[in-house]
Amino acid sequence: MDENYEVRAIAPEVLKQLRITDDAGNPPRLVVEGEDAGNPMRCCLGRSRPDETIALVSYAPLRRWARETGATPGPYDEVGPVFIHVDECDGWTGPGIADGIRGERRVLRAYTAAGDILGGRLLNDGEPTIEEGLAELYGDPRVAAVHVRAVEFGCFLAETRRV
Repeated sequence: MDENYEVRAIAPEVLKQLRITDDAGNPPRLVVEGEDAGNPMRCCLGRSRPDETIALVSYAPLRRWARETGATPGPYDEVGPVFIHVDECDGWTGPGIADGIRGERRVLRAYTAAGDILGGRLLNDGEPTIEEGLAELYGDPRVAAVHVRAVEFGCFLAETRRV
């Protein structure tokens, strides 16, 4: 079955802005990764490495999407923490689901073209897979975008959009 969505990392032009001032109006917080590195990077959808300096910034994924599409998310707009590389990286080139957003527990949150939450899907220990969960949600023609999030912290991991 052909996918009717694309996986998107944070766009390069947005990353340039976030590396100066984040969506909460703060400068990036630099973090030097230890031996337990492996934080999900939203710029390239990879994982951080030991001794790597990365930036923790606030990001408003739905607000950014709404600016591009004309959606009005209203109360569903939110700002949360994401990790990005301090310097420009290779970004995400796809296709498919990046290994950096996979995990034992994920939640998929679906949005309408107007920016309202339409529903969601819990992914627990790979049941269903991210691909199966996205196929289920995008089976509803009202779904315009789906965010992949970590369950434990609720952190935004990646955006998918209907194509």
